[in-house]
Amino acid sequence: MVGIPLLLAMIAVVTISWFDQTSGTIVTSGERREFLLHVPDSYDPTTTTPLIISLHAGATWPAHQMNLSRWNQLADEHGFIVVYPAGIPEIFNAARIWQPTPEGVLNDSEFISTLIDMLIAQYNIDETRIYANGMSMGGGMAFALSCTLSDRIAAIGMVAAAQALPFSWCPTKRPAPLIAFHGTADVMVPYQGGPLGDIFNPVKPVYPPVREFTANWAQRNRCASDPAETPVAADVIRLEYRGCAEEAHVVLYTILGGGHSWPGGKPPPQWRVGTTSNSIDATREMWTFFQNHALTQRGSSSITQPLGDPE
Repeated sequence: MVGIPLLLAMIAVVTISWFDQTSGTIVTSGERREFLLHVPDSYDPTTTTPLIISLHAGATWPAHQMNLSRWNQLADEHGFIVVYPAGIPEIFNAARIWQPTPEGVLNDSEFISTLIDMLIAQYNIDETRIYANGMSMGGGMAFALSCTLSDRIAAIGMVAAAQALPFSWCPTKRPAPLIAFHGTADVMVPYQGGPLGDIFNPVKPVYPPVREFTANWAQRNRCASDPAETPVAADVIRLEYRGCAEEAHVVLYTILGGGHSWPGGKPPPQWRVGTTSNSIDATREMWTFFQNHALTQRGSSSITQPLGDPE
């Protein structure tokens, strides 16, 4: 009987290793880091193209995020490039995580900044239209990038974001457009906040209430304090802060009864994450939002350091 859990673990490692396919590597902060890249057949090197950076959830991998979000399909339709960076290997050195500590976040930010530099050198990337998005821990990492790479990332998208760092950690007050999605029945990252965290996150953070976090982001963007709330489907409510500095709008889609999943994406097993809504397509909504936001000038490749230690 003792050997059965070990056998199951070995099967899980082999399965993850089979699906965890990447297409390139770089060395940054003394570590070998991996990524999965999608360049559409319609890519024209004589024309600048936007770059989408999509970050996987904790204990998953780049190909999982690719299949979950279906960004490649949209990239083929609209001609932009998508890259799926890989977190640090954990859990039998197979599944990946984003490092949920201040030092780890800076290392991951350096990796993604170096990855951006490499892609700019190889492709005709529009440096004013680089966007980051992510699922769960990947959403938390997208928040970190809005702080550490605020002069390189034009807008942020988050789905069921797991915020391991407090908002006060953010080392910049520069406005960053945000579009977010979160289900009210998310048991991994509770909509109302709380200590029920990702079991693979060693920091075990207490997640903030989603609306509180969104309001803090709107305050960072110096938005008007009276957001507009609109029902867009039977199970979807849209909250938007406008009147923001640099037109950096903040939008939150609340999925009533939604679980820890990507709306409109490939649904994971319901017994594990809850309901996946098809009333809205998070990927397409993000792309529409991103198209309305661009940096006014090209950013630098430097990392903005934190203001101080987390509270």
